[in-house]
Amino acid sequence: MSQHEIHEIEANMKDLQEMIDLESSLMKLRKNKDFKKVIEKEYLEQEAVRLVHLKADSNMQDEHMQARIVKQIDSIGNFTAFLDLIMQKADAARDALNECEELRAELEQESEE
Repeated sequence: MSQHEIHEIEANMKDLQEMIDLESSLMKLRKNKDFKKVIEKEYLEQEAVRLVHLKADSNMQDEHMQARIVKQIDSIGNFTAFLDLIMQKADAARDALNECEELRAELEQESEE
C-alpha cells in the first residue's frame, strides 16, 4: 500500500478525532452548572412544560398561535436530537478510529516489508 493511502487514513482519523473532541466539549458543557440551569432546566424542561400548557390554553387555540407553539416545541425536540446525535456520532467515530488505527498499522507494516 502507498504512502498516499496512509495519509488518507490519517486525514480520516483526524476528522474522527474532531467528532470525539466535540463530544468531549458537550460533556464539559453538560457538567457546567450554568448550562444545566439555563439549557437543561429552563429550556429543555421548563420551557417544554410551559409550551405544552400553553398549547392547551383556551386563549391560544387560534390556528396561527397553535402552529407557533408547535414550532417552538419542535425546536426543543430538534435541539435535544442534535445533542444526542453528537453523542451517537462520537460513538461511531470511536469505533471507526480504532479500525483506522489498525488499518494504518497494517499498511505501515506492509510498506516496511
